Amino acid sequence: MITKEMSIFEALSKHPEARGVFKKHNMHCLDCMGAIAESIEEGARMHGIDLKALLKELNDLLQDE
Repeated sequence: MITKEMSIFEALSKHPEARGVFKKHNMHCLDCMGAIAESIEEGARMHGIDLKALLKELNDLLQDE
């Protein structure tokens, strides 16, 4: 399960296929240093993204594994 407290880097390390979901939501800073320490919640807030929708899409992706 991907949670809002996870760093973007941690989510990508565990689930590389999540990259497409982040990019779909215009979170293109996936390779920057901020992604290492920044939580998914912080990233969503900084980019004006609906956190609940982002987490649902990320976790729906895991259901397909």
